[in-house]
Amino acid sequence: MFENYKVYEIEYGGKKMTFETGKMCCLSNASVLVRWGETVVLVNVTASAKPREGIDFFPLSVDFEEKLYAVGKIPGSFIKRESRPSDKAILSSRLVDRPIRPLFPKDMRNDCSVVMTVMSVDPDCLPEIAGMVGTSFALSISDIPWNGPIAGINVGLVDGEIIVSPDAAQRAKSDLNLTVAANEDVICMIEAGANEVANDVMLDAIIKGHEEIKRMVAFIKNVQAEIGKPKFSFQSMEVPHELFDAIRDFAIDDVKAALDTDNKNVRDERLAPVVERIHEKFDDEEKTNAAVIDEAIYKLQKFIVRRWLLDEQKRVDGRKMDEIRPLAAEVGLLPRVHGSGMFTRGQTQVLTVATLGTISEAQKLDGIDDQEQKRYIHHYNFPSYSVGETRPSRGPGRREIGHGALAERALEPVIPPVEEFPYTIRLVSEVLSSNGSTSQGSICGSTLALMDAGVPIKRPVAGISCGLITEGDRWMTMVDIQGLEDFFGDMDFKVGGTEKGITAIQMDLKIVGLTYDIIREAFEKTYKARMYILNDIMLPVIPAPREELSKYAPKMKSIKIHPDKIREVIGSGGKVIQKICADCNVKIDINDDGDVFVAGTDSDGVRRALSIIETIVNDPEIGAIYKGRVTRLMNFGAFVELAPGKEGMVHISKLDMGRVEKVEDVVAVGDEVIVKVTDIDQQGRINLSRRDALIAMEAKKNAAKQ
Repeated sequence: MFENYKVYEIEYGGKKMTFETGKMCCLSNASVLVRWGETVVLVNVTASAKPREGIDFFPLSVDFEEKLYAVGKIPGSFIKRESRPSDKAILSSRLVDRPIRPLFPKDMRNDCSVVMTVMSVDPDCLPEIAGMVGTSFALSISDIPWNGPIAGINVGLVDGEIIVSPDAAQRAKSDLNLTVAANEDVICMIEAGANEVANDVMLDAIIKGHEEIKRMVAFIKNVQAEIGKPKFSFQSMEVPHELFDAIRDFAIDDVKAALDTDNKNVRDERLAPVVERIHEKFDDEEKTNAAVIDEAIYKLQKFIVRRWLLDEQKRVDGRKMDEIRPLAAEVGLLPRVHGSGMFTRGQTQVLTVATLGTISEAQKLDGIDDQEQKRYIHHYNFPSYSVGETRPSRGPGRREIGHGALAERALEPVIPPVEEFPYTIRLVSEVLSSNGSTSQGSICGSTLALMDAGVPIKRPVAGISCGLITEGDRWMTMVDIQGLEDFFGDMDFKVGGTEKGITAIQMDLKIVGLTYDIIREAFEKTYKARMYILNDIMLPVIPAPREELSKYAPKMKSIKIHPDKIREVIGSGGKVIQKICADCNVKIDINDDGDVFVAGTDSDGVRRALSIIETIVNDPEIGAIYKGRVTRLMNFGAFVELAPGKEGMVHISKLDMGRVEKVEDVVAVGDEVIVKVTDIDQQGRINLSRRDALIAMEAKKNAAKQ
């Protein structure tokens, strides 16, 4: 029945990967079912026969669809079906989009769609890698014009050893989570999170990953030669040379004058009348499609900016190629928040606000990987006013989610572990003004906000971007690219890190790929710039995390108890823990391992709650002093509850410093009193003394005065 059914097999990353085509989804331009270990991803690529009317860009959509049945889960939503994609799915879509997009013809306007459906997940075989390789395979054998193939691989660093395609256990202890995409010759995409990895180690990991990729690219090329379809022809939207030359001769001086400023608003104001004059002349005389003229104007601006950079070493703001725009850093801008920091680089400005919460406020995750929650969350907002536009806010898009994840990845290695700092941490980066590299500005602003909040980060982190212009064999890099250089350049190479090493990389390209020499130079330039930002701009403003948290932040303490004691702390129906929370005005979180986290706005209440919990799980010690509550009065004394279920008796003779005639003269039911444990008999009955506790407290005061 399936006469075109083919199966191809290769070992990739130490595991067998198979590609099945010709059996499923026969109406797509191409379809492939990728099996890698027990991970299964179905990839379909489709393209429209002709472009939509009036479209002036290449409409490519890339979707990574997570199906929770792939890991044996039922969705947790009310409707019990997958709805909007998770952040992880969006990041995986972007991961595949970036290396394949530059390989489509730049003059094609046909809609093109890539859909990767994750149907089964083996934790040792990452589905995003299977999806990326499957996409390259499908595009290569399809009739869609595409200048591939490429392939991608994950690389780790375990105990100093570079490991290609690490399994789940190795990834858990790896100091590097690097994804590389490449063709046979050059690197097409880099995305990494790292635990302060040195430049040379990072480059070695990229090179080692590339060696494995070359095998897969050669394999796909062989399959393409065997079953690949001829590529279809399409209506080219390339600007005719004669039209471009005519517009260049007519307007090049005016466009140069308009572009020659580092102020985006001024540049837009200057360009508007020039663009209008070009349309007036060439719409009337040549009867040309307005979209083609707009494309010619874009190409003219690109031609001018690239000639300035390559031939004249000129940047519109007068900087040198390795010079950073004017910088400023501030902290403590908002009085009621837990921490705030603002970082300004030229016209790019980002304000980050830090909020500290309880462990129970960690984000719950419902996805296809094994991460169920995270306590460090980074959100990035890019409002339209930041670029002087009037677009309404519709919530975060793929760009916002991607930039927030990049900043989160850059800072995660320096966040203290929960045992040292038992808080959930949320950072929100508000882009106030944008003229290039806001994601790196958010890394710097976030470091400032964390330190202002008193989070004891391991080391401060800074971020910077590096740009690229290429022409034939010629190339040059520049540090701290602004919007114009990003728009008309070939690369946005973002690197975040500390003085010790790299913590995050994201590389966006508009060309096929980079050589090792370009990557090496980008690492060197971004490291030098990072050190300047850290040592000369950020640390003089706040040299270390504040020693005390904001008075508005919750005060948090934690202890470790034996898991068998958890039920005693919680009590029947939660009565014990609820009573502690109410009496001490705190919030208590307990995990299955016996970690107890107590949070409250009042430090005394937090300490009191901890003392009660310790008393519940540990037998009271003779000689120890406790704060308890009077529960019953008798003629011979008062009963005091030290903790739920733990009660002792204070004899009337030990209620006060002097003689006590009646118990009611000293205490009443509900009073909080300080008592000392004087004896525990063989039956476990606890004898207490308020008098001994008062004597001990007075002695402590006198000692402190001396």
